[in-house]
Amino acid sequence: MSVKIESLSGAALERALPDLARLRIAVFRAFPYLYDGSDESEQHYLRSYKDKTRAVLVAAISDGKIVGAATGMPLADHGDASQLHGDAGDTDDIFYCAESVLLPEYRGQGIGHAFFDHREEFARQHGFGTSAFCGVIRAQTHPMRPAEYRPLDAFWGKRGYAPMPGVTARFSWVDVGDTQESTKTLKFWTRKL
Repeated sequence: MSVKIESLSGAALERALPDLARLRIAVFRAFPYLYDGSDESEQHYLRSYKDKTRAVLVAAISDGKIVGAATGMPLADHGDASQLHGDAGDTDDIFYCAESVLLPEYRGQGIGHAFFDHREEFARQHGFGTSAFCGVIRAQTHPMRPAEYRPLDAFWGKRGYAPMPGVTARFSWVDVGDTQESTKTLKFWTRKL
Protein backbone atom coordinates (compact mmCIF):
# COMPACT_ATOMS: atom_id res chain seq x y z
CA MET A 1 0.00 0.00 0.00
CA SER A 2 1.48 3.30 -1.08
CA VAL A 3 1.21 6.02 1.55
CA LYS A 4 2.08 9.69 1.13
CA ILE A 5 2.85 11.83 4.20
CA GLU A 6 1.87 15.52 4.13
CA SER A 7 2.06 18.28 6.74
CA LEU A 8 -1.08 20.42 6.72
CA SER A 9 -1.69 23.77 8.38
CA GLY A 10 -4.19 26.61 8.11
CA ALA A 11 -7.18 25.92 5.86
CA ALA A 12 -5.82 22.52 4.76
CA LEU A 13 -5.60 21.42 8.41
CA GLU A 14 -9.16 22.58 9.03
CA ARG A 15 -10.44 20.62 6.01
CA ALA A 16 -8.79 17.47 7.42
CA LEU A 17 -10.44 17.74 10.88
CA PRO A 18 -13.45 15.53 10.00
CA ASP A 19 -11.01 12.78 8.95
CA LEU A 20 -9.09 13.25 12.19
CA ALA A 21 -12.34 12.90 14.16
CA ARG A 22 -13.22 9.70 12.29
CA LEU A 23 -9.76 8.24 12.94
CA ARG A 24 -9.70 9.25 16.61
CA ILE A 25 -13.04 7.51 17.21
CA ALA A 26 -11.90 4.35 15.38
CA VAL A 27 -8.30 4.03 16.63
CA PHE A 28 -8.71 5.25 20.22
CA ARG A 29 -11.52 2.74 20.74
CA ALA A 30 -8.84 0.04 21.10
CA PHE A 31 -6.78 -0.61 24.20
CA PRO A 32 -5.19 1.26 25.94
CA TYR A 33 -7.42 4.30 25.32
CA LEU A 34 -10.77 2.47 25.13
CA TYR A 35 -12.32 5.80 24.09
CA ASP A 36 -16.03 5.56 23.33
CA GLY A 37 -15.99 8.69 21.20
CA SER A 38 -18.86 10.47 19.50
CA ASP A 39 -19.17 13.11 16.82
CA GLU A 40 -20.28 15.57 19.50
CA SER A 41 -17.24 15.00 21.74
CA GLU A 42 -14.92 15.20 18.72
CA GLN A 43 -16.39 18.49 17.52
CA HIS A 44 -15.85 19.95 20.98
CA TYR A 45 -12.25 18.71 21.14
CA LEU A 46 -11.27 19.69 17.59
CA ARG A 47 -12.31 23.31 18.08
CA SER A 48 -8.86 23.85 19.59
CA TYR A 49 -7.29 23.38 16.13
CA LYS A 50 -9.31 26.00 14.31
CA ASP A 51 -7.58 29.32 13.63
CA LYS A 52 -4.27 28.24 15.18
CA THR A 53 -1.40 29.51 13.05
CA ARG A 54 1.20 27.31 14.78
CA ALA A 55 -0.71 24.02 14.55
CA VAL A 56 0.08 21.15 12.21
CA LEU A 57 -1.74 18.00 11.14
CA VAL A 58 0.44 15.38 9.52
CA ALA A 59 -1.70 13.22 7.25
CA ALA A 60 -0.97 9.73 5.95
CA ILE A 61 -2.79 9.48 2.63
CA SER A 62 -3.45 6.30 0.65
CA ASP A 63 -5.46 6.32 -2.58
CA GLY A 64 -6.62 9.86 -1.82
CA LYS A 65 -7.98 8.94 1.64
CA ILE A 66 -6.52 9.99 5.01
CA VAL A 67 -5.69 6.71 6.79
CA GLY A 68 -3.70 8.23 9.64
CA ALA A 69 -3.05 11.59 11.23
CA ALA A 70 -0.88 13.17 13.88
CA THR A 71 -1.28 16.65 15.31
CA GLY A 72 0.77 19.20 17.15
CA MET A 73 0.71 22.77 18.40
CA PRO A 74 2.34 24.85 21.12
CA LEU A 75 1.42 23.39 24.50
CA ALA A 76 0.45 26.88 25.68
CA ASP A 77 -2.18 27.02 22.89
CA HIS A 78 -3.68 23.59 23.58
CA GLY A 79 -6.36 22.96 26.17
CA ASP A 80 -4.39 19.96 27.46
CA ALA A 81 -1.88 22.34 29.13
CA SER A 82 -4.41 23.04 31.86
CA GLN A 83 -4.57 19.31 32.68
CA LEU A 84 -0.88 18.94 33.58
CA HIS A 85 0.07 18.14 37.17
CA GLY A 86 3.63 18.66 38.36
CA ASP A 87 6.38 20.95 37.11
CA ALA A 88 6.74 20.66 33.32
CA GLY A 89 9.07 23.65 33.17
CA ASP A 90 8.70 26.44 30.61
CA THR A 91 5.50 25.42 28.81
CA ASP A 92 6.03 28.26 26.30
CA ASP A 93 9.00 26.28 24.92
CA ILE A 94 7.09 22.98 24.58
CA PHE A 95 5.56 21.81 21.31
CA TYR A 96 2.75 19.37 22.12
CA CYS A 97 2.20 16.32 19.91
CA ALA A 98 -1.42 15.71 20.78
CA GLU A 99 -2.31 12.49 18.97
CA SER A 100 -1.11 9.95 16.46
CA VAL A 101 -3.78 7.73 14.97
CA LEU A 102 -3.24 5.22 12.19
CA LEU A 103 -5.49 2.46 10.90
CA PRO A 104 -4.09 -0.97 11.89
CA GLU A 105 -3.48 -2.19 8.34
CA TYR A 106 -1.00 0.67 7.75
CA ARG A 107 1.14 0.08 10.83
CA GLY A 108 4.69 -1.26 10.71
CA GLN A 109 5.66 0.80 7.63
CA GLY A 110 7.51 3.63 9.39
CA ILE A 111 4.54 6.02 9.36
CA GLY A 112 4.72 6.55 13.13
CA HIS A 113 8.32 7.74 12.73
CA ALA A 114 7.28 10.01 9.86
CA PHE A 115 4.56 11.50 12.07
CA PHE A 116 7.15 12.43 14.70
CA ASP A 117 9.71 13.60 12.11
CA HIS A 118 7.24 16.04 10.55
CA ARG A 119 5.95 17.41 13.85
CA GLU A 120 9.43 17.79 15.34
CA GLU A 121 10.64 19.62 12.22
CA PHE A 122 7.59 21.91 12.36
CA ALA A 123 8.37 22.60 16.05
CA ARG A 124 11.99 23.43 15.29
CA GLN A 125 10.97 25.78 12.49
CA HIS A 126 8.78 27.63 14.99
CA GLY A 127 11.55 27.93 17.57
CA PHE A 128 10.53 25.28 20.12
CA GLY A 129 13.22 23.50 22.14
CA THR A 130 11.14 20.63 23.54
CA SER A 131 8.64 18.20 22.08
CA ALA A 132 6.12 16.42 24.31
CA PHE A 133 3.06 14.17 24.34
CA CYS A 134 0.92 12.25 26.83
CA GLY A 135 0.30 8.49 26.95
CA VAL A 136 -2.47 6.88 28.97
CA ILE A 137 -1.56 4.64 31.90
CA ARG A 138 -3.56 1.41 32.19
CA ALA A 139 -3.05 -1.41 34.68
CA GLN A 140 -1.23 -4.53 33.47
CA THR A 141 -4.22 -6.48 34.76
CA HIS A 142 -6.88 -4.37 33.01
CA PRO A 143 -9.66 -6.77 31.95
CA MET A 144 -9.76 -5.34 28.40
CA ARG A 145 -5.99 -5.58 27.81
CA PRO A 146 -5.44 -7.91 24.82
CA ALA A 147 -2.93 -10.73 25.33
CA GLU A 148 -0.91 -9.51 22.31
CA TYR A 149 -0.83 -5.85 23.43
CA ARG A 150 2.60 -4.19 23.29
CA PRO A 151 3.01 -0.74 24.84
CA LEU A 152 4.74 1.88 22.68
CA ASP A 153 7.25 2.86 25.39
CA ALA A 154 10.20 1.24 23.52
CA PHE A 155 9.27 3.03 20.28
CA TRP A 156 9.04 6.38 22.08
CA GLY A 157 12.32 5.73 23.91
CA LYS A 158 14.14 5.03 20.63
CA ARG A 159 12.96 8.43 19.42
CA GLY A 160 14.59 10.06 22.45
CA TYR A 161 11.46 10.58 24.55
CA ALA A 162 11.29 9.81 28.27
CA PRO A 163 8.60 10.30 30.91
CA MET A 164 9.09 13.55 32.78
CA PRO A 165 9.41 12.59 36.48
CA GLY A 166 6.50 13.78 38.58
CA VAL A 167 4.51 15.21 35.66
CA THR A 168 1.20 13.70 34.59
CA ALA A 169 -2.01 14.82 32.99
CA ARG A 170 -5.57 13.88 33.86
CA PHE A 171 -8.35 13.63 31.30
CA SER A 172 -11.86 12.29 31.41
CA TRP A 173 -13.67 10.34 28.72
CA VAL A 174 -16.23 7.54 28.45
CA ASP A 175 -14.61 4.11 28.23
CA VAL A 176 -15.98 1.43 25.92
CA GLY A 177 -18.72 -0.37 27.87
CA ASP A 178 -19.29 2.51 30.32
CA THR A 179 -22.02 5.14 30.34
CA GLN A 180 -20.22 7.94 32.18
CA GLU A 181 -16.84 9.64 31.93
CA SER A 182 -14.08 8.59 34.27
CA THR A 183 -10.72 10.26 34.90
CA LYS A 184 -7.54 8.72 33.51
CA THR A 185 -3.93 9.55 34.32
CA LEU A 186 -1.46 9.99 31.48
CA LYS A 187 2.36 10.10 31.53
CA PHE A 188 3.95 13.27 30.14
CA TRP A 189 6.83 12.34 27.79
CA THR A 190 9.39 14.88 26.51
CA ARG A 191 12.56 15.19 24.45
CA LYS A 192 14.85 18.08 23.58
CA LEU A 193 14.77 19.06 19.93
